[in-house]
Amino acid sequence: MALLRCDFFSDALQLSTSMTVILPQKTYTQIGMAGAGSARELYPTLYLLHGLSDDDTIWSRRTSVERYAASLGLAIVMPNVHRSFYADMEYGGRYWTFLTEELPALARSFFPLSAEREDNFAAGLSMGGYGAMKWALNRPDKLAAAASLSGALDALRMTRNPEPWIKPSLDLVFGGRELEGTEHDVISLLAKVDAADGPKPKLYQWCGTEDFLYADNVAFRDACRRTGLDLTYEEGPGDHSWGYWDEKIQDVLKWLPIR
Repeated sequence: MALLRCDFFSDALQLSTSMTVILPQKTYTQIGMAGAGSARELYPTLYLLHGLSDDDTIWSRRTSVERYAASLGLAIVMPNVHRSFYADMEYGGRYWTFLTEELPALARSFFPLSAEREDNFAAGLSMGGYGAMKWALNRPDKLAAAASLSGALDALRMTRNPEPWIKPSLDLVFGGRELEGTEHDVISLLAKVDAADGPKPKLYQWCGTEDFLYADNVAFRDACRRTGLDLTYEEGPGDHSWGYWDEKIQDVLKWLPIR
């Protein structure tokens, strides 16, 4: 695998920003790594999203995701979105536009990445799990699958009764607006996607039973089970920490419907 840090200018954000990118590399003599290229000219791509307090480097710093993906022929794009909840902020940057429109186009202009829906996936942890589900459920025509690890999936609870430590960030992002039924309410989006014509994304969800977001994940799971959407749900002992995410991202990579 090749690990790249890409610094570039975003027109959507009107500032310079960065992404960390992992690209497949077929290797023959590297000790301890089974590097695989791709039989195709354009790589399938996983957009791997960070949590509230992190940045685009965090997945490569806290996990062995580069090693885990080495045999898959999969590119991984990790953007930096700060504390935006992957939204066009009320008081801040247009991070939803950046994520869903500008970033894929720029990444494909820089690297050999496939634009076909069946080759594009999103995953993330905590705020990033929310971002991945939000992207797939708002744009099921663009992503074939999305995965959430310990996701902050109940936006209504989070904004209606915010903890003091997160309220300033939520106010900047959502401006105190009611989110029920909007593009930010991923639980309500489940039924809308199920009822609509068109492709349906495959979904994967894991949360630890000791995680402070466990109840939010149960609410999302139960809402999804009332639809016909394809959800793989797993839970087990665990809290909101990297030891579990390093383990579970391996399950996500095995689950991805890579062609």
